[in-house]
Amino acid sequence: MASAKKQHTPATARRAKLDEARRKERARERRSRIITITAAVAVVAGLVVGGAYLMNAADDQDKAETAAKSSPVQGEKSWDKLSQEHVAKKVDYPMNPPVGGDHNPVWMNCDADVYTEAIPKENAVHSLEHGAVWVTYTGEAKPADVKKLGERVSATPYSLMSPVEDQAAPLMLSAWGKQLTVKSATDARVAQFFTKYVQGPQTPEPGAACSGGISK
Repeated sequence: MASAKKQHTPATARRAKLDEARRKERARERRSRIITITAAVAVVAGLVVGGAYLMNAADDQDKAETAAKSSPVQGEKSWDKLSQEHVAKKVDYPMNPPVGGDHNPVWMNCDADVYTEAIPKENAVHSLEHGAVWVTYTGEAKPADVKKLGERVSATPYSLMSPVEDQAAPLMLSAWGKQLTVKSATDARVAQFFTKYVQGPQTPEPGAACSGGISK
């Protein structure tokens, strides 16, 4: 009987509660470790998957750019053997907008510049010589197309945009020796034209400045 009473003393009860509390704490620690390890594994797995996705996306983009640069732009017009003399006079160009030929000694600023008024063609041609793409439009162009093309130019060094009211179509893109007419800013050839000809292989003076010229 004495032994049974000893087992139920207050001290024994406290030890039992303490042991139970320690057991529960160890159980919580085990669960926390499991959760932490599981979360870490999930994060690592996510990083691996995400990294693979980003690598694949970058690879796909590189392939798309390579294809855009190596493929001809459907419907574009080309001119070869264009003169490059600097002249301080108006030039009568055989195409409109001009895509090359004699031009003003000072280039039009083409560091993502969007002009809302007509600019001197002789200065713009000098910009094309430096590897710029020139987007032009008439008053018949849809405002949404003008806005979208302006946003593209604003985000693209070595490009410029301006109205040319006497051109043959509402929307046209020009580079040195190259020209494309499109009906919409969403035409896939717009992106290809930029990819292919912004500082592209047609550029007579690659790397020449597109700032430090004139802006009007």
